[in-house]
Amino acid sequence: MIDLRRLLGLTLIAAAGLALSITQASAQLQRPDVGDEPGLIADDSIELPPEFQKQMVLYRTTEPPGTIIISTNERYLYLVQGNGRAMRYGIGVGRDGFQWQGLVKITRKAEWPDWTPPAEMIQRQPYLPRFMAGGPGNPMGARALYLGATVYRIHGTNRPDTIGTAVSSGCFRLVNADVTDLYERVPVGTKVVIRQKPEI
Repeated sequence: MIDLRRLLGLTLIAAAGLALSITQASAQLQRPDVGDEPGLIADDSIELPPEFQKQMVLYRTTEPPGTIIISTNERYLYLVQGNGRAMRYGIGVGRDGFQWQGLVKITRKAEWPDWTPPAEMIQRQPYLPRFMAGGPGNPMGARALYLGATVYRIHGTNRPDTIGTAVSSGCFRLVNADVTDLYERVPVGTKVVIRQKPEI
C-alpha cells in the first residue's frame, strides 16, 4: 500500500512538471521577439560597446576584397579590404534554432525597405503586421541587402541595443549608421559567406 501511494505521488509530481514545461514552452512561442518591435523609433544615440563599433581590423582570409564574411558566433560582419584587413561591424544574429550558414550573393538592395514578414514568421508571431511601409519605426531599419533567394537579409534595426545578441529569426542586423555605410560600399552581386564558426 505504501509503495502504491509513493508511486502515485511520484506520478503526480512528474505530470505537474510536464504540464509546467509545456506551459512555459507555449508561452515562449507566443512571447514577442526582442528584436521585432514594429513602430518603435530607433534610439540612435545608443553607443555600442567598443568591440561592436565599426572599425578596421587585421583579418586573414583567402576571400577576395569586397567579399562579406559573417561570423555568427562572433557576432561580426567583415567586409574584406585586402592586404590582411577588413572593415568589421558588430551585428545581431539569429537566436537558437534560427542560425544558418552558407554561400549566397546580394541579389537586391533597398533604402528604408518595406517589411512583409514571411508566413513562417507570422505563424510563430501572429501579433506581427502583415505589411509595414519603410521608415524609422520599421524593424528593417534604414537599409536592407537581400541574400540570394532566401527570406534572410542584412538590414538595419530599430533596436540598436540588440547588436551583439542572438534574437532574430535568421537575419543579420546592424545599427542604421553601419548598415548605411555597408550599403554604400557593396554592390548587388557581392559574395556573402555565412559561417557558424571561425575559419581555422
